[in-house]
Amino acid sequence: MPKVLVLGGTTEASALARLLAGHGIAATLSYAGRTESPRAQPVPVRVGGFGGVDGLADHLRETGVTHLVDATHPFAATMSAHAVEAARRVNVAHIALTRPAWQAIAGDRWRTVADIDAAVAALSGPGLRVLLALGRMHVAAFAAQPQHHYLLRFVDQPDQPPPLPHHALVVDRGPFTAAGDRALLQRHAIDLVVSKNAGGAGAEAKLVAARELGLPVLMIDRPPVPQRYEVHRPEDVLAWLGHAAASGTDRGV
Repeated sequence: MPKVLVLGGTTEASALARLLAGHGIAATLSYAGRTESPRAQPVPVRVGGFGGVDGLADHLRETGVTHLVDATHPFAATMSAHAVEAARRVNVAHIALTRPAWQAIAGDRWRTVADIDAAVAALSGPGLRVLLALGRMHVAAFAAQPQHHYLLRFVDQPDQPPPLPHHALVVDRGPFTAAGDRALLQRHAIDLVVSKNAGGAGAEAKLVAARELGLPVLMIDRPPVPQRYEVHRPEDVLAWLGHAAASGTDRGV
């Protein structure tokens, strides 16, 4: 039987954990530890980093992991690179469970930038009311553009106030609805939405709302990751593990 380590923190990782538990497959779900109150899971959970590639490789070896699933956020590029290298070193099977990137459609007013630094630079100019839909990690970078009033939405209440002179904070956990996000944007008189291209349905509501209100979106491209085998559904991971439960999916990849 396989012994699976799932690098998680996403809705896809949680869905995969439920699927693996339902099929009696030994699995552990690993969180980086950035969320204070993660949802309960049907498999054992570990919290915290591994200590780089060496630490992850040691963990795989010492715990007898046979299959490594990278179901981290699309912007967790460092962790994804570590997963590729650690799996190679220890000769552990490796797969990535990813979300397809969002694509602009008719009615969208997107401007695409390469990274966080480019997004900060793009905000030069007169003050606006900006929904900064990036989570906690990158907020401090936008202190370089203090003329704006920023609306932040975090999963947890931060220990320290965000380092932005003008901001409002909403503590809430998705998935969100287009109607709810439209009301949020209107209530705060938002002029611009800044978003990472995370993909997935859980965080797409703000983009639908921006489209409906005719608001511009500053979209940050995903960082590059090493070449790896990727699938987009938890059932595809099950098929990769060699189980027949994922009907209609090729096995033995």
